[in-house]
Amino acid sequence: MRDVQAGVPGPSGRVVYWTRPDGRRWVGTPLAWENGAVLKILISADMEGATGVTWPADVLPGTAQWERCRALFTSDVNAAVLGFYDGGADEVLINEAHWSMRNLLLEQLDDRAQMLTGRHKSLSMVEGVQHGDVDAIAFVGYHTAAGTEGVLAHTYLANSITGVWLNGARASEGLLNAHVVAEYGVPVVLVTGDDLTCVDAEGYAPAARKVAVKDHVSRYAAVCRTPARTAADIRAAAKEAAALAGRYEPVAGGPFTVELEFDAEHLADASTVVPGVARAAGERRVSYTSPTMYEAIRTFKAVTTIASSAVEEQYG
Repeated sequence: MRDVQAGVPGPSGRVVYWTRPDGRRWVGTPLAWENGAVLKILISADMEGATGVTWPADVLPGTAQWERCRALFTSDVNAAVLGFYDGGADEVLINEAHWSMRNLLLEQLDDRAQMLTGRHKSLSMVEGVQHGDVDAIAFVGYHTAAGTEGVLAHTYLANSITGVWLNGARASEGLLNAHVVAEYGVPVVLVTGDDLTCVDAEGYAPAARKVAVKDHVSRYAAVCRTPARTAADIRAAAKEAAALAGRYEPVAGGPFTVELEFDAEHLADASTVVPGVARAAGERRVSYTSPTMYEAIRTFKAVTTIASSAVEEQYG
């Protein structure tokens, strides 16, 4: 077994690694490369953390600003695609993870990539990780958690949810999704977003490469870098991140207790229609416990769907 910092060129010329920095065994051996194993990267692409995005109209489908920002979002994602191929990836699959999940401009992506677009997917933001053929995942365009500082900070719902906690720790979408992919033995190797998103990622993916495309000023303001600059930064980071790819033994970290806080009592009440979800201590809160993160995230989707359907215009 070789240390992760001491890789050697594999059959395709890329650097091949057989152990992780934390010492966990990978699923697969050096012989796998000789037998034609494929290095596949999944990109989970959200939009609030994209280059130039700072306020709701930038990410709300149908607005003029959203149309403009789609190109910026696509530039970030395509830069990650190019970087992963630079680093030796054989396949890159992009999973759209924002709102309608129909935002990226397919015609502007590198021809080698494939894109999973559209809603109603079993694992939503990390759909595709469950099939056993993904060696690493990138969180591109991510953001911070509801109730925290960060550009367009939220967790799943743009508003209504004021906080989410996973086993007592405040949870961003990145943290939740990192726990999901860990159950499949897939490492998070790249995270892009604002500067505070990169800080958040240190908690759930310390070894991952991070790229800040903008610096937080307020929830609706940021100091933004140009798309040419962020594309170069993301491409370089993704090339490095490809060397961190490789499945390891799945992590069974359950049980998982999820607690949500809403901005209105009736949303908490409405959420309890989901089996296993009950009112928790404190105002406007509910909680539930699941044996696996797969079940936890699916229950979370059900709760947020019910809660969003209970929101009335103007008053919430």
